[in-house]
Amino acid sequence: MVHRQVSLSKCLVWPLVVCLACSSGTDHDNPWGTWEALIDTVGDTVTVHTVGGNVWGDTMLLEPELSIGVLEGPDEEMFGSVRSIAVTDSGEILVVDAQVPAIRRFAPDGRYLGDIGREGSGPGEYKRPASIRILPDGRIVLRDEGNGRINVYAADGESLMSWRHPSGGTFSTSDPLYVDTAGNTYTTVLLEVGVDVTEFAYGVARFTPTGEHGDTVRAPTWDFEPARVVARKEGNSSSNSVPFTPSATWTFSPFGYTVGGVSTDYRIDHYRTDGPVLRIEREWTPVPVLADEKAERERSITENFRRSFGSWRWNGPPIPDTKAPFGTIMVDVEGRTWVRVPQPAYEYRTEQEAREEEERTERPQLRHRERIVFDVYDADGRFLGPVRVPDEFRSFPQPRMRGMTVWAVTADDLGVNRVVRFRMVPMHGEP
Repeated sequence: MVHRQVSLSKCLVWPLVVCLACSSGTDHDNPWGTWEALIDTVGDTVTVHTVGGNVWGDTMLLEPELSIGVLEGPDEEMFGSVRSIAVTDSGEILVVDAQVPAIRRFAPDGRYLGDIGREGSGPGEYKRPASIRILPDGRIVLRDEGNGRINVYAADGESLMSWRHPSGGTFSTSDPLYVDTAGNTYTTVLLEVGVDVTEFAYGVARFTPTGEHGDTVRAPTWDFEPARVVARKEGNSSSNSVPFTPSATWTFSPFGYTVGGVSTDYRIDHYRTDGPVLRIEREWTPVPVLADEKAERERSITENFRRSFGSWRWNGPPIPDTKAPFGTIMVDVEGRTWVRVPQPAYEYRTEQEAREEEERTERPQLRHRERIVFDVYDADGRFLGPVRVPDEFRSFPQPRMRGMTVWAVTADDLGVNRVVRFRMVPMHGEP
């Protein structure tokens, strides 16, 4: 076993953060302090446990550089429901608008360049287009859920072929397509059918660069039982996780392996195929759940269940007093891990506003929400620092990150979707 404490100087230069990691100024220039970590090697696992500071020496904010999308204007810029975005090496932006449906293509400066394919069942056409990604050779892959396949297009949008989805039919998921550096494409699949909703098990089916269906990689599993509420009626069942409780979360790395963990603790494992497991840990402080926040979440779940299951009553563990230490995980094209971390709730609309919206939609409405903050780690587990995003930022569909640039969907108070390119800039303030 190797046990050591690492303290990195502010002047040490790491890839991706050359300008931000170097500082010859005072402590005011580095409110977080120098990154310090405990590194342990036990068996086949290397643990990098951050105990303080970060490599960037600051919190990063997202500053908008480009925005595509309008309330009124050209049809191609009035997005109805953006389901996925992708970015080519040249900076072109592909937008899947599921409402039209259409795949819109925009130049790096935001100019509309045309559509890829169209609605239908023929070659290159799609029904319920979902996730879109770019392969290393520039080809475009799209999960066409309505036709039960993956469509493949040339870099210029010309239809090349399609690959049948391994489920043999339609299969919908909010998970993105994944691609790796070897040119393989992965899509989430349900491993067993005909089982109770609480027994669902998932994996990712692999397609080779030529479209051959390879092995299916089972999602990582842990000895963990999530807290759920379940409703059943005449052979129909539905479940919902108890808000703010720990969950088993995983994603897929562009280096061809799964990444995940159980959020009972701040611990995330990279199941690397070419080396030992990399475990990322960090000290964390529990975030409390407000009483009003707890009450409105329970009411929302209860009323939604009662729409389908009559007089259903809460049948699971209570909503906890503190939030799980982390939420969703993403791994970007450079192998950096983005971990969403909980934040204190704030009231973003009044009781009157929530009541009016509830009357309009006939759906229970939440008055509290969290701001989105990510902890970002490099491919070796070093804590680069946190990234705070604007209130209108949406974590679905999955953002795209490369270097100091982030592409994401935003939505304003009117629900207008926009695709925005952000630049990460230092906050120059308190951590």
